[in-house]
Amino acid sequence: MAAIDRDRRISTVEDLEALYGAVASPSVMKEVDHIHPIYRPFIEAAPFAVLATAGSKGLDATPRGDPAGFIHIEDEKTLILPDRRGNNRIDSLRNIISDPRVALLFMVPGIGETLRVNGTAEILAGADHLARFAVAGQAPKTILRVTVSSVFFQCSRAVIRAGLWKQDNQVARDTLPSAGAILRTLSQDEIDGDAYDRALPRRLADTLY
Repeated sequence: MAAIDRDRRISTVEDLEALYGAVASPSVMKEVDHIHPIYRPFIEAAPFAVLATAGSKGLDATPRGDPAGFIHIEDEKTLILPDRRGNNRIDSLRNIISDPRVALLFMVPGIGETLRVNGTAEILAGADHLARFAVAGQAPKTILRVTVSSVFFQCSRAVIRAGLWKQDNQVARDTLPSAGAILRTLSQDEIDGDAYDRALPRRLADTLY
C-alpha cells in the first residue's frame, strides 16, 4: 500500500499550476523587458531596494538605500547601482562574480505597490564610473551595471497585510536585541556588546559613505 503524503508536497509545476489556477491577464501584461516610461517614476522615487543574488555558496538578499533615485537609469535597458560602504562581506558581489543574475525589489515609503526588476549585473571599478556617484567626496569602491531583462510591478496586498507604512505599526528599537547584544551573545562575550552599542551611532555617522 502506497504511503500517504499527509503534507501533500507539491513537486511538479503542473501540480502547482493546478492548485493556483490560471494567471490573470493583467499579471501577464504588466511585465515588460525594459524600463518602460510608466515604471521610471517608481525607480526614481525609491530610496530603498533589496538586491537578490545567487552564487556557488548560496543565495543572498541585501538592503540597499540612499536618497531617492540612487539607482540611476542609464537607459531603458540599463541601471547603475553604486555599492556603498558596508561591512566588507560583499556576499552579493561574490555571487555576481560566479552568477551574474540579479533581482531588485524597489520600495517607496507610503506606496503599496513595489517594482520588481530582473536582469544580469557586472561589477565595474573604473574611476570615471565611481566619480559619478561620489557623495561628500567619497566614491563607492564599485558600481553594478544591471542589464534589465524584465520589469513589473507587484500589487500592494503584501504591504497592506503587513501594515508596513502605518505609523502605529512602528516597532520601538528597544523591544528587540541591539546589535551589540547580538554580537555579545554570538561571540560568547568576546565582544563587549555595551561598548559596541555606545560606539555605533558615531561609527555609523562617520562611515555612512
